Amino acid sequence: MDTQARPKATETIVRGTGTAFGTFGELLQGVLPGGDRHFMVTFPVAAWSTAVFRHSPDRDGFVVWPPHKGKAVRIAELALAAAGRSGGGSLELSSELPEGKGMASSSADLVATVRAVGAALGTTFDAAAIESFLREIEPTDGVMYDEIVAYYHREAELREGLGILPSLAIVAYDEGGQVDTIAHNRDARQVSEADKAEYARLLDELCGAVRARDLTAVGRVATRSSELNAAARSRRSLPELRRICEETGGLGVACAHSGTVLGILYAADDPELTRKVGAARAACSALPGTTTVHRSLGHGDVWSACSMEVTARDNTAPARTASTEHAWGA
Repeated sequence: MDTQARPKATETIVRGTGTAFGTFGELLQGVLPGGDRHFMVTFPVAAWSTAVFRHSPDRDGFVVWPPHKGKAVRIAELALAAAGRSGGGSLELSSELPEGKGMASSSADLVATVRAVGAALGTTFDAAAIESFLREIEPTDGVMYDEIVAYYHREAELREGLGILPSLAIVAYDEGGQVDTIAHNRDARQVSEADKAEYARLLDELCGAVRARDLTAVGRVATRSSELNAAARSRRSLPELRRICEETGGLGVACAHSGTVLGILYAADDPELTRKVGAARAACSALPGTTTVHRSLGHGDVWSACSMEVTARDNTAPARTASTEHAWGA
């Protein structure tokens, strides 16, 4: 009798893919009076993390690439358990978002992972489910929502959805280094009652500006939030970026409050956009850091997506692949 294990006549490989966008820091971040709740208003940007998950029901444990993405493995385990499924699998992450810069790279990785796991299992996890997983891991940006949101990032809880702005061009300047977001959120820095009251006023103003699609007011609030951030931690390039913004006709300056990037904002449909961006890039090139250009997400963009691919292989037929896709547009 042949006791050797034989390969299965048919092998089915199910692969789920999920994406999540990052942010260019925040339009506003601060602390509100009363309950002292830390909040942010997201600034979604056209750069994504992508996760690919292959489920192995008969295997324990996960293989992940890159190897240091341990938090993605943890959230994959939580998603698998929530779906009532067992086993393990392989997880591969790739991202257009640099780490440690304040562009929500970690949050995007984790949200993309949950979507990939859901796609592989033939199910979906809504924003509330994704938030419940993230609460067990780390503070998070609100990148599970395909709009600008006011968000309690330390609790992973939505305050309110604000809608979508027209796309903005961002001339981004990186001051260098990296910031550990978890360590930053453990910061016990005291915020004065006067600043809390100002944050509340700014939040009201910004919520109204986003809903009215008032880019001038958005730029004004973002600049003030950057100034308040600079009072708490050194942002040595902010005065120079404000000067460049004024000289080139920018709308304002946004920053990553727990990161290293700052950016000058311009309306993407500005007829003088090419000239203004070129002038800002040239001026920023005199600074010691790195300058790039980004675009915020707006109407008509596909903000995030997930898909499932099933490949069947047997000894007598070539591989057959079927796929389903779901995309969220704005």
